[in-house]
Amino acid sequence: MKISYNWLQDLIDIDLPANELAEKLTLIGLELDGMHQTEDDFILDIETTSNRGDCLSHLGVAREISVITGKQIKIKDYNDLLPNTPETDLVKIEDSDLCHRFTARILHNVKIAPSPAWLVKRLEAIGERSINNVADITNYVMHEFGQPMHAFDLSKLAQNRIVVRRAKQSETIVTLDEFERKLDTSMLMICDADKPVAVGGVMGGFDSGITEDTTQVLLEVAYFDRDSIRQTSRKLNLSTEASYHFERGVNIENLIRASNRASELICELAGAQLGDFVDVYPNKYVSNEISAPNLQSEVKRLSGLDVDQNKADQILNDLGIEKIEEGKYLSPTWRHDLAIDEDLVEEVVRIVGYDKIGVELPFALSLGEYQPTENRKKKLRHTMTIMGFDEAISYSFIDESFDETFELVPNIIEEEVEKFVSIKDPIIEGASRMRPSLLSGLLDAVRVNFNHQNKNIKLFEIGKVFGKTRSESGLPKEQEILGLVVTGNETFEDKAMTSRNLDFYDIKGALDACIDSIKLPKLNYSSKEIKHLQKGQSSEISFNGRAVGSIGKLNSELTGKYKFKQPVFVAEVDLQILLDNAEKPAFYRPLPIYPSIIRDVSLITKRSLSFEEIRAEINKLGFELCKKVEFVDVYEGKGMADDERSITIRLEFRSDEKTLTEEEVEEVYKEILTSLEVNLSVKQR
Repeated sequence: MKISYNWLQDLIDIDLPANELAEKLTLIGLELDGMHQTEDDFILDIETTSNRGDCLSHLGVAREISVITGKQIKIKDYNDLLPNTPETDLVKIEDSDLCHRFTARILHNVKIAPSPAWLVKRLEAIGERSINNVADITNYVMHEFGQPMHAFDLSKLAQNRIVVRRAKQSETIVTLDEFERKLDTSMLMICDADKPVAVGGVMGGFDSGITEDTTQVLLEVAYFDRDSIRQTSRKLNLSTEASYHFERGVNIENLIRASNRASELICELAGAQLGDFVDVYPNKYVSNEISAPNLQSEVKRLSGLDVDQNKADQILNDLGIEKIEEGKYLSPTWRHDLAIDEDLVEEVVRIVGYDKIGVELPFALSLGEYQPTENRKKKLRHTMTIMGFDEAISYSFIDESFDETFELVPNIIEEEVEKFVSIKDPIIEGASRMRPSLLSGLLDAVRVNFNHQNKNIKLFEIGKVFGKTRSESGLPKEQEILGLVVTGNETFEDKAMTSRNLDFYDIKGALDACIDSIKLPKLNYSSKEIKHLQKGQSSEISFNGRAVGSIGKLNSELTGKYKFKQPVFVAEVDLQILLDNAEKPAFYRPLPIYPSIIRDVSLITKRSLSFEEIRAEINKLGFELCKKVEFVDVYEGKGMADDERSITIRLEFRSDEKTLTEEEVEEVYKEILTSLEVNLSVKQR
């Protein structure tokens, strides 16, 4: 948000140079991204977090300055343009869940012309281009008060009235940028008697816009549902200054003052005459009542700062947070982010000064102790490192576009209607979901490595994923997951040349080694179609008969989306379920004293038949002499039918009592092949 130092001085007396003011604002949480001089002004580029929509204006920043300097804000109430609310059908709100309040002011005899030099200069200083006097005034008041508004040409509105409603399916509108946009029923529209004339809270319509011929203006100043604006903006791929403000929250009780301020300027700069004013307010705003009975002790516990209760109350009062009784406070209408006592603690601490927070260890009864599963996870990490994997740590917040991309680990999601956990005030622009899978972060890490010419990658991540549940508490489910990704070639230390391509068996072997390191029974793999994996190269992972994850090759759709030019293999497994199981005991087994006999055999099978099914069939026969069945290789291509492949397996025969003869092994070997041919339609190649 670009803030003009001179503009601030119009709102509050500042006796600090611009650079000192910027430093003080940074110390109370309004971080300065940069500052530059333009003619006789300084422009402060302030980075505001998504929960501080109140600071997206000069008035909001002036409030913060008032608290740290003790100076009073010099701003008119603009009550000299008292609202005139005649009985009229000028405005009708049909969907009050999406539009909580709507004001409309009619202005007659408007003369559209270029803006005066002072207005152009002030807007250009903060990066806004001048359009005409009316459009410039709406932008000016938005940057001054933080309230977006829109001016319609009244003569272009059918029946000269406004209807606020959801769009009809497949309805369209040409917006001010002259693009036709297709709408759906989730989007809120500002309409006249016949058709949409603006996308509510996002952008006005081209056909109802102000032109040089405009003489009558309808000035809209409204309050829209934040989630609705965010959703509409994303769907239309249309982000504007207005949507940016509305998504972060505006002051619903500031609408009349903003409308009066803009109307006053239009009368002054465009020669307008005031007409009717309508204020439709179906959803009265109720401020959050916050209980904080132990505020002083909570400030001490959470920050280490010893702040007197009276001092804390004074800080909150200066911030507009009213104390209604002992231990109870009321948030101001411009602060949507204040809801719990920890929020009040943060307000007190930031005004006292983050720089005054000392360094000390937090109190804990189990300080220095490992969590019950920590040692096993430590072994797992050690095993992965030995196998050449690097540990990744990715953001828990992801974009909504990943919602249906990956097939999730079983039992993460319980709700079918609203599956995913959304963030109302995302820290990162666009990242409004709590991740239900680790794969989005791991694949982003792969893309970053590819962009830096690192094509040989082995990564793993242990982290929480989140999903909706039916629990009474309403809290999301948090589950600890293990994710893996491998791609490229096998590399060795101090050897530039790679040895071979990494494949499915590398990632499967790594996962099996992990399970073995934490002393658990083996995982089972069964062929299954998985949404994000290549058909025929994907498996469901199960543990003790329960599905716990998936493994396989990333499908071509996702490979194309990420622009990967080489195969990528991924796996994801529910680590929390695995760690809930006790370690299997270690048994001593003496080394065999008699030699074994190895037989490799290639079998022609249908492509749908897996090695696991072959091994299960052999083990089911219960031959004591057959000690081990292992996979060797698979061949598909020349000499094979389209629906066939050759799987080579290794059989190990051994007796614990004597050295086997060829005849004894051959007898068992033939019975195994016969059983496979009869039960699985498998033939020896």
